[in-house]
Amino acid sequence: MNPLAPALAMTLLGVLALAGCGEEKQPSDSITPPAVGECRVLTPEDLKTTVNDTPTVPCGQQHTAETFFVGTFSDDADRDTIDEQVLGAQAFEKCQPVFTEFVGGDDSLVMRSTLTWAWYRPSERGWKDGARWLRCDVVGGGEQSDGFAPLPTTVEGVLLGRPDDRWMVCAKGADVDTAVRLPCAEKHNWRAVATVVLGRADDKYPGDKEVEAKTRAFCSDQVGAYLGYPVADYDFGFTWFGEGEWEAGNRRSICWAQTKK
Repeated sequence: MNPLAPALAMTLLGVLALAGCGEEKQPSDSITPPAVGECRVLTPEDLKTTVNDTPTVPCGQQHTAETFFVGTFSDDADRDTIDEQVLGAQAFEKCQPVFTEFVGGDDSLVMRSTLTWAWYRPSERGWKDGARWLRCDVVGGGEQSDGFAPLPTTVEGVLLGRPDDRWMVCAKGADVDTAVRLPCAEKHNWRAVATVVLGRADDKYPGDKEVEAKTRAFCSDQVGAYLGYPVADYDFGFTWFGEGEWEAGNRRSICWAQTKK
């Protein structure tokens, strides 16, 4: 017997084992969908991709994301090819209404909150195996945030009544365009006080100039009303969104009032 044979055999088994580990399936590879109510520790980087394998954690522990909706992509999604634009439109249609109801606000309040949501799909491997699930997570922040705010055990209903300032969006800076967005519980000099509706669901995008002009006019009135129509001049700002957001379903702009806080 070759005295090196056992050692060679063990080495081969080790190589095979390592190869097997490399093929280990991730949660996004599975045809089994995630579950509503799961919690995770996500970061703003996780909003830049639509595949996520962050492990779940108990919701009683510190976490930054909660799954509020799990569904299935419709047959409009090609059976073989992953089309992010098609899937993104479906995710918005399915998740946005549930998100609004879940956190307890109306469209305007939700848009002025620090709470946003992200959607995730199966990996390419999972998709080829037939997985078509959709997962939507609520997070306390956005893609440009330095980090996400820790969430309570559940975010359900946090915007009901008069929401805590830690869930409402304010800003700090010389003007709204360059100001840093932050929770209103932190020191700020701008507060998002209203939103304006610029079109119906079936309206075509009217163009940048018209959207900006309408937003400016509406926000001047909205902020004036919020401040009690002061006699002296008052400063206000506004945020309008382009054609991409319009096509995704957003028909609103945000109005900002300057504050002394």
